Amino acid sequence: MAKSLTISVLAPTCLSVLVLILGSERSSPASAADAQDFARIERGRYLATTADCAACHTLPDQKQPFAGGRSIETPFGMIVAPNITPDFETGIGAWTDDEFDTALREGRRPDGAYLYPAMPYPFFTKMSREDVLAIRAYLNTITSVRHEVEPNQLPLPFNIRTAMSVWNVLYFKKGQFQPDAAKSAEWNRGAYLVEGPGHCGACHTPKTFLGGDKGSLSFDGAVIQGWFAPNITGDNAQGIGRWSSEDLIAYLKTGHNRMTGATGPMAEVITLSTSRMTDPDLRAIATYLKDLPGRASVASASPAPDPIMKAGSAIYLDRCSACHALDGSGVPNLFPSLAASSSLRSFDPTTLIRVVLRGARSVATDAEPTAPAMPAFGWQLDDEQVAAVLTYVRNSWGGAPSGVVSAADVQRTRMELAKRRD
Repeated sequence: MAKSLTISVLAPTCLSVLVLILGSERSSPASAADAQDFARIERGRYLATTADCAACHTLPDQKQPFAGGRSIETPFGMIVAPNITPDFETGIGAWTDDEFDTALREGRRPDGAYLYPAMPYPFFTKMSREDVLAIRAYLNTITSVRHEVEPNQLPLPFNIRTAMSVWNVLYFKKGQFQPDAAKSAEWNRGAYLVEGPGHCGACHTPKTFLGGDKGSLSFDGAVIQGWFAPNITGDNAQGIGRWSSEDLIAYLKTGHNRMTGATGPMAEVITLSTSRMTDPDLRAIATYLKDLPGRASVASASPAPDPIMKAGSAIYLDRCSACHALDGSGVPNLFPSLAASSSLRSFDPTTLIRVVLRGARSVATDAEPTAPAMPAFGWQLDDEQVAAVLTYVRNSWGGAPSGVVSAADVQRTRMELAKRRD
């Protein structure tokens, strides 16, 4: 009893000493581990932002991010983005790190089935395993949501995943990004972001009839989801050759620059991804893109017929000049400059026709909270009038002739838009 009493009296003092001793020995490693874990999670959050994961895996009205269910349009049908929250039954909570890495960098599910390149593993393969597992560490911290999704809703024969083995042989080159020793660290960082997690080529590179990238035409522009993703090479006429690095950085950061504003899918990319990236990374992207050589533009088209130009000029004066100015100069960071727009002279006028018919709203970001809008004119102008005004702006103000937009082009786009939900 005396011994027990002695222990009970001494215990608080001894425990205090032990806490001080053990605490001084253990707090530092524990704090370092916590800091390391937090740094990894934060790195994964930033990489998930850079990869624009939310754009596909989160519905616009979804309260919880990454729960899946958003339809992704492909030339072969719709694919629905899966749930990537930590839910063990309907998400990826039960996946091992190896399985997650294999999915992102090799395009294979845990059961061995092939993924479709709507999940851009041909680009994510350039990421390091460390970066991929950092994303996994971040996803492990988000709210688990039970939301079962059936991703593959493609019609026959495209819903047969085994066919992807042939596609992969043709178009998938596995391998981590390798820096170019002849280039600067900033250039290599930009190349990694553009070619890897940013997967810019997924939209801006023309595709073959099988949906693979035409490597010889990287970043020359392509039709995607009813829009034309423009040329982002150094081409002076149709690309970003006349943009300065500062123009490009401003566009990615705010959604606007002195010449243009982002609309359509690119507006979402800026809202969810590039506007949240660091300034050094945006400058690295600009450094890389500005170094991409512009291939010779398509040969200039013959000048547009004078009657069409006169009709287009009259429509422009009446409907467009109040915002875009008589000389097409627009208002910097508000209304695009048509005179300086390379997108306006793209070989594919899909976006231009769509914007005139349906209108468009530009992006709002923290840096540029105003989201200027272009009203729809499809209800006011018929196909010939839309074709005339677009032909006029594409062939005015000193730019090289850019071809005639036909009434048939407008009619086709109008009919396609009528079928679209977006």
